[in-house]
Amino acid sequence: MALVALSCVLLIVATTLTHYEALNLMTRLLENLRWPGRAKLIAAVLGCFLSHGVEILLYGAAYWALIRLGGHGSLGAGAAPGLDSALYFSAETYTSLGFGDVVPAGPVRLLAGVEALNGLLLIGWSASFLYLEMERYWRRRER
Repeated sequence: MALVALSCVLLIVATTLTHYEALNLMTRLLENLRWPGRAKLIAAVLGCFLSHGVEILLYGAAYWALIRLGGHGSLGAGAAPGLDSALYFSAETYTSLGFGDVVPAGPVRLLAGVEALNGLLLIGWSASFLYLEMERYWRRRER
């Protein structure tokens, strides 16, 4: 259980830093692009999607490693999950979609709860970022 708790802390730090760097990079890149506001907004949305995809991948890899290599629980019945099942479970947990056909058991349940909260915070951060970007483009258009 201690390894799962440590993984939770490390993943919160890693995904927060990943998200910060992604949004920081997008801010700098979007300022220098000579594209119309709508095109910049689409680029920002795609950048946010990419960032969230990387974060889901980090959690998915952690589920896979903790279960497959460490024996710290399971995802559903049967053998240890493949990376595809771990990524699927991570995506549905990160987005707070909820458990469907894959349900965690054992110590990795803690990681699932942490991922849902972390995903909610990071998705909210992206929404705030996109709102600020849209506001910036609308102000420029009004001038």
